[in-house]
Amino acid sequence: MNYKQKQVAHNTTFSRRSLLKNAAIIGAATVLGSSFSKTLARTNEATSTSMPIRFAVSTYSYWHFEKEKYPIERVIENASKLGFDGVEILHRQMENETLPYMNKLKRLAFDAGLALPMLSIHQSFVKPDANERKKDIDHTIKCINLAVQMGIPCIRMNTGSWGTGRKAPDYYQTGKETPLPGYTDQDAINWCIDSMGECLVEAEKVGVILAIENHWGLSSNIDYLEKIYKSLASSPAMGLNLDTGNYVGDPYPQFERLLPYANIIQAKTYFGGGHYYDLDLDYVQIGEIIRKVGFKGYVSLEMEGKEDPETAVPKSLALLRKTINGIG
Repeated sequence: MNYKQKQVAHNTTFSRRSLLKNAAIIGAATVLGSSFSKTLARTNEATSTSMPIRFAVSTYSYWHFEKEKYPIERVIENASKLGFDGVEILHRQMENETLPYMNKLKRLAFDAGLALPMLSIHQSFVKPDANERKKDIDHTIKCINLAVQMGIPCIRMNTGSWGTGRKAPDYYQTGKETPLPGYTDQDAINWCIDSMGECLVEAEKVGVILAIENHWGLSSNIDYLEKIYKSLASSPAMGLNLDTGNYVGDPYPQFERLLPYANIIQAKTYFGGGHYYDLDLDYVQIGEIIRKVGFKGYVSLEMEGKEDPETAVPKSLALLRKTINGIG
């Protein structure tokens, strides 16, 4: 019997098996009545449409830019014990950028059954000096290569900031910044689009997503953020990371407006009071918006409270599981 004949025989056998299986199901439905059929239909529908959201934890949740870095290796170990699905790595928290170190992190995550969905980096394109912007473009391209080495498919990107407003006591309530003399916010928007565009060329080559975030600065104005995103959305490497805590004013309509573009969400919690500001986020409402929009990507926890992360991170995970996935 040649290959083609074997394939025909196999397909015939497969078809007979499928027919017998379907006949058995139909027969059972007939015997047990219409309620069985309805239950079966609901089960099939739930299986295909209600996959639970997967949760990662940012290494930042255990280290808030304190003098002594919290080892990423320990975050991976904690995440595995607590039942997270992944770990988001904060670039500034890495001990170094050597191949042995990056390979160790990748291996530890793999052995623990954890994904590494995102590398969060810092840069600013809100700089009048083209040479200064070029330094941040080069930094981003370097980090793209780090992500490739660690098997990370997505990088968190910032627009950047004028640097004129953060010292104001109400900055995190208003987000207000004044452009540098002689420049406008539109100049900054153009710099972000051009600089991100250069980075996207390199990201496309290696299949890494650059997910721009509402991370204060210029992106405090979500009209600006949306304009930058849409100007670059034709690139297959362009993405959006949506932070639940970084909004001026009512966060929920802004979150809902941007969520259809998002590839990943960072979920802030503030147990023990926030390091920079306090928010009482309604995760029941956030969970409803996530389900309404049909978001399927990772939700990465950023616990930014002053409480010991050893207790605050587990409480945060329980909160997200209950409000977003209805578990617990």
